[in-house]
Amino acid sequence: MSDPASQDEYRRRIENLQAVLAGPATKPGARPSPASSARARGPAPGPAAPGRHGTRNTLLGGAGAAGLFILGKLKFLGVLAGVLKLNTLATMILSVGLYAIEWGVPFAVGFVLLIFVHELGHAVVLRREGIPAGAPVFIPFLGAVIAMRGMPRDAYVEAKVGLGGPVLGSLAAWAVLWAGHASGSPMLVNVGHAGILINLFNLIPVAPLDGGRIAGAFSRSVWLWGYAAGVLALVLTRSPLLLVVLLAGLFTLWRRWNHPVPGYHDIPSRSRLAVGVAYAALVLALAFTLPVGMAIHPDLGS
Repeated sequence: MSDPASQDEYRRRIENLQAVLAGPATKPGARPSPASSARARGPAPGPAAPGRHGTRNTLLGGAGAAGLFILGKLKFLGVLAGVLKLNTLATMILSVGLYAIEWGVPFAVGFVLLIFVHELGHAVVLRREGIPAGAPVFIPFLGAVIAMRGMPRDAYVEAKVGLGGPVLGSLAAWAVLWAGHASGSPMLVNVGHAGILINLFNLIPVAPLDGGRIAGAFSRSVWLWGYAAGVLALVLTRSPLLLVVLLAGLFTLWRRWNHPVPGYHDIPSRSRLAVGVAYAALVLALAFTLPVGMAIHPDLGS
């Protein structure tokens, strides 16, 4: 038999070796746990112990979760943009369908596209002026509208927004009218003529028409003259659309007249002059070209 002292020394050496193999968590002389003994014997199958690889995996997992969160937000924005575009497209298709019942598909498509170009003119100016706005929404037999989500800083900027639509819309209508004349297409002439008519109608100085926005750059009293002209036009034409506009304009006129924004209409004289010249030139040009379609193809008036 061995000496008891030698056996104790041998046991201490074994325990120290096990402690070294188990790592710093096990103190020399302490009884190793079954897990420590298993590690001393060799790696057992199962999950790896946490260490540098575990920390790296945690960081990668956090980065992945953050990436998924950002992708989720981007997806939401994409869906939101898709919904806005879908509203525009859906109302365009609805308008085409309703117009086509009365005037046929080719005219309906061309007419709605001209309205879209008109609204695009407003959108371009709104973006240049930094005014947030929604996507165009088409209202059958009433046209279309872009909702401003911010107020123009003064009446001059509002007038430019009001002019943007009729300017671009008139250019498109004249181009279609010219194309119809050059190709001898009565349908294109008819579409161009309708585009000229709707842009001229929008320049009546009554809110909420474009002309009402433009008139604010001159003087608030111009709204009264514009409303009187609108009433006279209603008596002559008996247009239901004009009646709706005048009723909406009456409320807008009352609100703006009784609750003016301080300093909103205080703009330089040169700005008033520029708006006045542009407005008068556009009205005269549209009025001059309005009867061209009937002159070229008198049968379209039937």
